[in-house]
Formats: sequence, C-alpha cells, structure tokens
Amino acid sequence: MTKEKIEKLITQLTLQEKVDMIHGNGFFTTKGVERLGIPPFKTSDGPRGVRKDFENDAWKDIGLSYDYTSYLPCNSALAATWNRALAYSAGKLLGKEARGRGKDMILAPGINIMRTPLCGRSFEYMGEDPYLVSEMVVPFVQGVEENDVSACVKHFAVNNQETKRLDVDVEVSERALREIYLPGFEAAVRRGKAKGIMGAYNKLRGAHCCHHDELLNKILREEWGFEGITVSDWGGVHDTKEALLNGLDMEMSVNSDFDAYYMADPLIKMIEDGEVDKKTAYAKIDEKVRHILNVMNKLHMLDGERCAGGYNDYNDKAVLRQTARESIVLLKNDRNILPLDRKKVKRLLVVGENANRQHASGGGSAEIKALYEITPLMGIQMLLGGNTEVVYKPGYFNEDIGNIWANIGASENGQADSLNQDSGRTQASPEPETQAASEEKIKHQKEMNEKYLQEALEAAGNADAVVFVGGLTHNYDTEGQDRADMKLPYEQDRLISELLKVRPDTIVTLVAGSPVDMSAWRDDAYALVYSWYAGMEGGVALAEVLFGEFNPSGRLPETFPISEKDCPAVTLGEFPGGDKVNYGEDIFVGYRYYDTYDIAAAFPFGYGLSYTDFVMTGIRAEVIEDTEQSKGVKVSFDISNIGGRAGATVAQIYVADKCPKVKKAAKELKAFEKIYLEAGETREVTLMLEREAFTYYDEAEHCFKVDAGSYMLLLAKNAEEIVDITEIEFAV
Repeated sequence: MTKEKIEKLITQLTLQEKVDMIHGNGFFTTKGVERLGIPPFKTSDGPRGVRKDFENDAWKDIGLSYDYTSYLPCNSALAATWNRALAYSAGKLLGKEARGRGKDMILAPGINIMRTPLCGRSFEYMGEDPYLVSEMVVPFVQGVEENDVSACVKHFAVNNQETKRLDVDVEVSERALREIYLPGFEAAVRRGKAKGIMGAYNKLRGAHCCHHDELLNKILREEWGFEGITVSDWGGVHDTKEALLNGLDMEMSVNSDFDAYYMADPLIKMIEDGEVDKKTAYAKIDEKVRHILNVMNKLHMLDGERCAGGYNDYNDKAVLRQTARESIVLLKNDRNILPLDRKKVKRLLVVGENANRQHASGGGSAEIKALYEITPLMGIQMLLGGNTEVVYKPGYFNEDIGNIWANIGASENGQADSLNQDSGRTQASPEPETQAASEEKIKHQKEMNEKYLQEALEAAGNADAVVFVGGLTHNYDTEGQDRADMKLPYEQDRLISELLKVRPDTIVTLVAGSPVDMSAWRDDAYALVYSWYAGMEGGVALAEVLFGEFNPSGRLPETFPISEKDCPAVTLGEFPGGDKVNYGEDIFVGYRYYDTYDIAAAFPFGYGLSYTDFVMTGIRAEVIEDTEQSKGVKVSFDISNIGGRAGATVAQIYVADKCPKVKKAAKELKAFEKIYLEAGETREVTLMLEREAFTYYDEAEHCFKVDAGSYMLLLAKNAEEIVDITEIEFAV
C-alpha cells in the first residue's frame, strides 16, 4: 500500500476508530477497523519464546495446546555466545514462531545495560557493554522481522532495576546516557530497522519514559529517524495529555477496563472539554495511527500477503542446541579435570536441585509453555546412555519462598499483581503477618538442607566423578524484584564447600541469569562452569561440554564481581536508591569501572576458557579514509590454535585514549570476532574500527566527537588479559 493510500485511509477513520487503534482492547491486542480492512494489532511477550496465550480480558491461561513453544536461551546466554550469526538465527526462530501464532509484534529483545548484577531482569538483557549489546541486537532484530513480525526492543530507557520500577526517577549525565544506555537502542533503530520500541516504566529526570518528549520525540524520532511504533510497557502510562503529546503511539496495560485507559475515553473527553487544542490533538492522533498503519503495511497486514509461520523443526532445534553450547562459559579448569572421560566414569554422582529443575515457566513475563526442556540431569543421563550409573542427590532444598510471581493472587497471574500490589521491590524480610509462617518454612528448609547435605556427602565417596549443578532460579532472577545480594540461596555455599572437602575434584556448574558470589569456595574448586538459563536444549549442551563432545567457547557478557559491594552502582552511585536513584558512576559501568579504578573482579568481562589453547599476536593497524573523508582503522592480527583439538575463541579489540581531554575509561571494547580454528590452524584476521570507535559525547557541544591524538589498540582475550598492543595517530 502506498503512502498516499495510507493517508486516504486515515481520512476515512472516525475519531473513535482512531482512538481504538492506539490503546489495548485486550491485554495483548488493539481494536481493528473491520469496515476498512484494518485488523487488530496483536502482541506477545517474548524474551525467550512466544508467551502462552491468556483470555482477552482476564489473566487466565486459555488452557489449549497450540501455545506450547520453543524455549530459547535467555538473552544473557545469547550474549555469552558473542556470536552475531546465532543472534540472527535465534531472532529468526522467534519471529517464525510468533508469526505461526498469529502475532504481529513480539515484545523482545530486552537490551537494558546490566548496571548491577542484582537486577531481577538481568537474564533478559545482553550484558554490560553498549558495543556488545549493539552488535547482538541488530542481527536479532533482523532475524525476527524477516517473518513479517515486528520486534519491540525494550525498555527505552535507563530501566536498570526492578525496585520501585513504576516510578523510580533516574538521574544520569547526558554523556553516560548517550555513551552507555542509548547505543543499543540506536543500533536497533538505525541498523536493525526495528519496527517497535517499548517505553520503560521508570522516570528519567522527572518524566515517565513511556511519554517522555526528549526520549520519544527528539532522540528516537528526530535524531534517529525512527518510523515504527512506540508502545508503552504494560501499565507504564500515567497521564493522558503527556501520552498524547510526547511520542507514545500505543498504550497497553494490565487491567481489563480498556475504555478507561489514558489514551481511550479520557483522551476523547479531554478533546471534547477543550483541555487540549483540538487541531493539535487530531494531528497527534493521526500521527500515531500513521505509525501503526505504516508498520502494518510493512508487515503485509493490510494486503493479506504475510509469510507463513511455523514451529520448531530440525534446523531450529540445531540452532537452539548450538546457541546453548556456545553460551556455556568455562570459568576454571585447573589440572585439566574437564572434560570427563565417559569411559572411565562408571558411577557419576550429580548433586544439586538445579540439575533436576526446569526454568521455562518462571521469571515473570518471560515465562513460556515450553514444548520440552532438557534439564542437566536429563542431558547427562541421555549422553551416557546407560553405560554409566548416574546417581542423583538434590543436595539442597528449594521451596518457593518470597517469589512474587509464584504466589498467585485473585488475578490468577502475577502479571497484574506485580503492578497493582507492588511496583517492584528488593528482596527483604516478609511482612509481619507472614513472619511466623516464613520462619516455619525457613526452619523446614534448614532441616531438609542438612538431610540432603549428608546424603550427598555420603554418595560422593562412592562415585568416580561428582558434578554439582546449582545456582539461581526464577525465585531470584525475576521481573518485579531485585536481589538483596549476590549470595547463593538455599545454603549452597556450605554444600559446595563440604563437597570440595570430600571430593576436591567436584565439578561445580551454575545455572543462573546473572552473577553470584563464589568467594566462599571459588579458590578451592578445580572446575567451574556457568551455563545460564540455556533453553530447551540446555541440558544436552551442558552434558556435551562436561564430557568433551563440545569445546566450550562462551565469554562473559558482564563482569562477575567478587561481591555486590564492588559494583560501581553501589560504590559510586546509588542502588536501589529511594524515589530517586543517582547514576553517580557515570560512564564507569562494568569493566570500565573495574579497569579504571583497579578493582579486582572474580572473573572479568569477556572471560572464558577452552579445552584447547589459542595464541593471538602481531596486531597491526592502518588508518584509512573512505570516500566521504571520515576516518576508520583497519586492524589485523594472527591467531593460532596451538592445542590438540578444534575450538573457538573470541578476539577482542579495546581502544584506549593515551591523552584524553575528558575523563575516559581505561579502555573500551570496540571490535570482536568469534573465530573457529582446527587444531594447529593459523589465520590472519582483519577487523574494521569505524570512526565511532574513537568518539565520546561532548556535553557542551551536544554531539559525539573525536579528538586528535594517540590511541592504543589492545588485542585481548578478555578485559584483563591483553596479549598485544599497537598505537595509531588519529588526526581529525
């Protein structure tokens, strides 16, 4: 449909019909205009799969079978692959299944910067570094939108905590906003051509992000040229006039009185009562409808020529398994006790409740009805095929205590409860009326932990190998709630320490979406593996890594601090803060802080080991100019696999300004490449650093700029391990 036809269509719509198109007429759909052939616009949550369907006006599972779906690795797992091709493939799979379910927009991906390891939704996000996030979100969005489905990149912007999430007011410098928190969204819009952006719950400098003139009108529309739909987070609108004027296209919420939404009957009444200039109001409403119709047109919703969808097939299953494999991070492998030799392990003890737990149905709006989910215990058992006796002991007791999504209220779903009853919180002591019941539960937990501990220790002495699978669950990695600290729950530290005393060769594996404190036993463990919420094939992938069927290649997408007390948001800024939170750490987020202020981390950003060894040398750089006279740098180096088996590593290029005119981080990631090499293979690798790799945001001039001078290019295995350095002179 041409633009002219869309404009004509707008003139044929009544005011009521237009308003019906810009707010929810169901929890996940707007109202169409049947007489003009305009269908409803249907959305679905989708951080790691297309969410189950609810009744249109009640948070009640429809109870049918068609909404079982593929369970994708969470976004922190996807980011840990450092593999752009897998990001594209994961997005394509998600888009295909969304299309098969009749969805027009999938509410994914989440790309908020991991400012703190305690954020309850960190598992939905892609790491702490804006360059890594940008490089992963672009192919993901492109993959989704190949299927005539709009992505909806969220949450725009500075949505970095769940505590007081509906109204916390963020104070952040313009430089930090531009350099750290916005680049991923800009990349998704400019390069990924995303058709949807979701506003955040929180405020930025006093204004709610879902109707924020600076964010939605000036930055998103005017600066970046966004032509798609801006959608509110569910319940993120707070004012009719602001929603009308300040850039929001579509209001969605969690209550079923749809006509009472701010951009529904109250908007019409505001116009009728003369509270807003009628000409201005009509123009703004037309603008919103125009954005929606343009996206509908691009998705072929108006001509009936949409592509077909589908469910997980053989190739999709392979993508899911490969993504899970490449997400696993080998953190320690002293004495090379991994991989295990299945021929020598005749009796294997698997300890840990997470070995036997499925995670797809938790986490808040990230929940899905998975077609299946292979747990670590299932994956290990299937891989060994009965040739090894696998003994399982839970080791610790996990009872759902304090999970705001597990305790379903009158709404029959935690989604509404999380907004209507609690605007987001940090884990804390229970309310007085539930104190006695909670104390009884805690007492029971301790008794069961002691019982399970003794059973595990006794079994450990009779096994050829011991694998512990612990970590977090969606009682902790969850929407609507931040963690109080990084400690492992359920007395796992004690269990791990005692296991290591009995069996120093115990292989510790952790399933989680964010970092945990390992200081109680980290130095004692020989082998440590991090496997995230790795999707429906996650258990298979972990088993393959443990037994050497796959050579691990994952790299951390965020720094793992020793303790939450080392986190810059806590040390230099505020977390979780009160009604306001000040980002006092400014640009020094993640490794930028640990590097610049020389703070030791448990494991640095970009870190990960392999079962083979790689050598990277000979970095060389050449400043070049393109036809528009803007400068970039071509960087080359040699990489060799000097070990005995094929594998992959991630070469990382960091930039350091030798004589900065403003305060900068010690170095910043500006290029990376995942490289697969056969044993003994050597390859020359060339990467391009565009001009943007050398810029910073000048608050006085309100733009990004490059200063002439000397820059170091650092070839690295991770943020702490620099293997080669070269310098360039950059003349502006």
